[in-house]
Amino acid sequence: MKKDSQEDGRGGGQSDAHNGVAARAIGVIALGALALGVLALLIGLPWVARNRLPEPVATHWNGSRADGSMSFAAAVGFPAALWAASVAAAAVARWRGGEQAKAWSAVGLGFGGALLTGAQAAIVSANLDRPAWQEARPLGAEVLLVLVAAVAAGALAWWLARPQGPRPLSATAADGPRLDLPDGQRAVWLSRAVNPWLGVLAAVAGLGAAAAALAGFAGLGGAAWATAAPLAVVALAGLGCSSVQARVTEHGLDVAFGPLGRPSRHWDPEEIVSARAESRTPAQVGGWGYRLSGLGTTVMLRSGECLVIRPRQGAEFAVSVDDAERGAALLNTLTAPRNA
Repeated sequence: MKKDSQEDGRGGGQSDAHNGVAARAIGVIALGALALGVLALLIGLPWVARNRLPEPVATHWNGSRADGSMSFAAAVGFPAALWAASVAAAAVARWRGGEQAKAWSAVGLGFGGALLTGAQAAIVSANLDRPAWQEARPLGAEVLLVLVAAVAAGALAWWLARPQGPRPLSATAADGPRLDLPDGQRAVWLSRAVNPWLGVLAAVAGLGAAAAALAGFAGLGGAAWATAAPLAVVALAGLGCSSVQARVTEHGLDVAFGPLGRPSRHWDPEEIVSARAESRTPAQVGGWGYRLSGLGTTVMLRSGECLVIRPRQGAEFAVSVDDAERGAALLNTLTAPRNA
């Protein structure tokens, strides 16, 4: 709870610690999945096309003409070794550096991973079915496309890993369903929940979609694009349901999904009749993620405490976050004058 810049130290510590552990787990899982996924793509793409590539393969172009080559083993091993070194440097920055160092290491991995895999796919495509490396197809728009994808991946990595700054403290108070807030004081309640397994699902599906898209880009099969599309949908759905943040202010309740905070839902105070904390399980609501059931809508990331609101229109909405009782108390306090 934040009251006129004064901090009350009671409560919220256990929730913050739980969220911190979950966030670190997500970070470790994401780093491991990215490292192994990019390594698999760097090795797997040329390996799948091994019998359709010349020996050696063209790896450098001067304008529209190939003017440099590497053996197949070197063309596979060099980018893989470069990527392994990048991952090692990022791991050191993550565990020994500050928040800024972690964010910039994520940018480097996002940019480098997209650049290396895109370049590998372009090289495979240019050499595919050519009798000699000197006859490799010239590279043109592919180079620009790879650079744009690398910059976009770096920007996305910064957005996901950027320092968040200090977070508002959890609402402290009261044993009852409302908080005693003096006139003129403002309160903020914020809580998060993370499901690492849905994050893993999103990472696996995303890497599969990237592999299929790169295979299509390299000319290894038209069916690859048809495979990439559904995997990308699964990845986006898993990412959106892997974490959730609930925020209560004088403007009402905001629930934001996924690491990007999108999509999101908002309720103004006048739209809410009441709020409460309630324990729910996946079995009660029909599974994990965004669920519709006889209990209304539930965002289920983990069993246990949920913040439940009863809106003036429509079914109840629940979200599984820590410290839900204090969030409900603050919501009831903010909506009380409107419900009087």
